[in-house]
Amino acid sequence: MTRRLLAGAASVAAVLTLGTAAPATAQTPTPGADPVRAAQYWLADYGIEQAWETTRGAGTTIAIIDTGIAKGPVEFDGAVRAGTDVSGVGSADGRTPVGAVDSDHGSWVASLAAARGTGPDSGMLGVAPEADLLSVSVGFGSAATRSFSDQIADAIRWSVDHGADVINMSLTTNVPDWPESWDDAFLYAFQKDVVIVVAAGNRASGTTGVGAPATIPGVLTVAGVDPQGKASVEASTQGLTIGVAAPSEKLIGVSADGRLVQWDGTSGAAPIVAGVAALVRAAHPDLDANNVINRILETARPAPSGGDVADPLLYGEGLVDAAAAVSASVPTVTENPMGSLEEWVRLYRRAENPSLPQEPLPSVEVPPLPRAEPATRPDSALLPDGTTLLYGTLPLTLLTTTAILVALGVTAAVRRIRLASRAPSR
Repeated sequence: MTRRLLAGAASVAAVLTLGTAAPATAQTPTPGADPVRAAQYWLADYGIEQAWETTRGAGTTIAIIDTGIAKGPVEFDGAVRAGTDVSGVGSADGRTPVGAVDSDHGSWVASLAAARGTGPDSGMLGVAPEADLLSVSVGFGSAATRSFSDQIADAIRWSVDHGADVINMSLTTNVPDWPESWDDAFLYAFQKDVVIVVAAGNRASGTTGVGAPATIPGVLTVAGVDPQGKASVEASTQGLTIGVAAPSEKLIGVSADGRLVQWDGTSGAAPIVAGVAALVRAAHPDLDANNVINRILETARPAPSGGDVADPLLYGEGLVDAAAAVSASVPTVTENPMGSLEEWVRLYRRAENPSLPQEPLPSVEVPPLPRAEPATRPDSALLPDGTTLLYGTLPLTLLTTTAILVALGVTAAVRRIRLASRAPSR
């Protein structure tokens, strides 16, 4: 079962994008192999082990905005560089898991991104096992004294100010809209050249389509697939803003008390891609965030054959390929292929906030009306007369036409930059 939690004062329903968790069971290992390593099928299947021949993420930092990364597990020794709490109930260093139900969640997510293992050939390894972590503990519902909206805005700003190269957010609100306070926080991260990776959400949690923050232009939204690479029925969702897909079933996570569990959800798919982003940043320190995201999208490989193979609503650009993202030759871009939040704010927030400077609306030219011809018609209160047509129906039609054009223009502008930036490389 997926755990759903209400975010309190902000009236935003926040869901941690995980499914069921159970004690970890390894796949059939080769003789002498560590069973925990054997269970991490994504390391080999998604080019991560091959990417390690180039880099393991040293010199990069991933912020985990979640319920907090626990101190106890050996897999996190030397991994967490700093932390903070924005919930109002956790410890100052962000290392005390928040929440009675989902306190393990932050540790599970962090272990997929950058766990250190328990030895050279044993224990769980994250995708970027030499990257540093930042632990930012967030509270959901009653497990916080601050609104969820304020927590997220503060968490992003703190992460940016403390050196995050990549921010992972394995949570969703289950609604497409987001608080206006998030505009500035996300823009701050983008302007400071930070990659933000967000989970798409899960059908099992009631998320039939992506919700914020996965709908925010500029974030890299991650959908989930099963071990065979097919779109997960329960542990993923769908939407136009999905950028790439990664494993979301039969994942392994390190709990706060050190126990290993098997779990499902795009909460796990997102940190796998966040780890890949750290590998790309380590291998190509000259690339900005826009080009890191672009490399991940451009090098994604097709999903396995089937009826939904080409459906971008399920897979985005395809399945993440860490080796190709790190090593392939990819032309550079000048804009974020996932869209521009700045442009969205410029267009959309003006429409809903009259206090902002208004730009002229697009004009609609209407030819002169023809001279009315005499006609006979029955007298009826249900039919419009000439005065109604002139002063009621026609003006209403013109206003409706203008409104439709404006709405279409806003929608097109939101998607324009992503589509334009992808066209030259296709």
